[in-house]
Amino acid sequence: MMEAKGMGCFCNPWQIGVDEVGRGPWAGPVCAAAVVLGERGCALTGLVDSKRLSAPRREALAAAIEAEALAVTRGWATVAEIDTLGIWPATALAMTRAVSALWHALDASPEHKAQVAHYPIAVDGNRLPQWSYRAEAVVRGDATVAAIAAASIVAKVARDRLMVALDADYPGYGFAQHKGYGTAQHREALRRLGVTPEHRRSFQPVAAFLQGEAP
Repeated sequence: MMEAKGMGCFCNPWQIGVDEVGRGPWAGPVCAAAVVLGERGCALTGLVDSKRLSAPRREALAAAIEAEALAVTRGWATVAEIDTLGIWPATALAMTRAVSALWHALDASPEHKAQVAHYPIAVDGNRLPQWSYRAEAVVRGDATVAAIAAASIVAKVARDRLMVALDADYPGYGFAQHKGYGTAQHREALRRLGVTPEHRRSFQPVAAFLQGEAP
């Protein structure tokens, strides 16, 4: 393994890193990303937890990861899936979709896929999806494992872009600013404008607004 430049993360060029963004918001889907950096991707500088980066820096790093990494894929879980399954099962579904897409992407490079298969998938957090892949949960993995940090950046940029697009579809809610998270601005928009199809009806305070019990 190599230490990635400019940070404390260690980089195994052939390990899949997985992270997700969007478990907590009141609106919008969950996005997961899976990344295999490869040797070129491990040379990238500045890979850290996406929450520690400014939006312009995240955008620049996401573009660099897409250009230099061996494989980058994303998986989504919709608002309907979140409301039906619950937030953790929906998150696990998004992760599964991202990893499945990555394995398919590696079919074009059998020698690299064989190298990747030697290592367990590194998943940020303390919980793993119930899947057949060999994997390990890594607490604070986005601060210690380069591939997970890269996945956190890719997922964050993808989801933020979607929420900016939804802001145009639902003006007045402030999706471009708060990205669906619970803020005073978001609560006031719900009070004024009501609940959109992009809101998670199983989440408070959205459920409270639907029931006429919102504070």
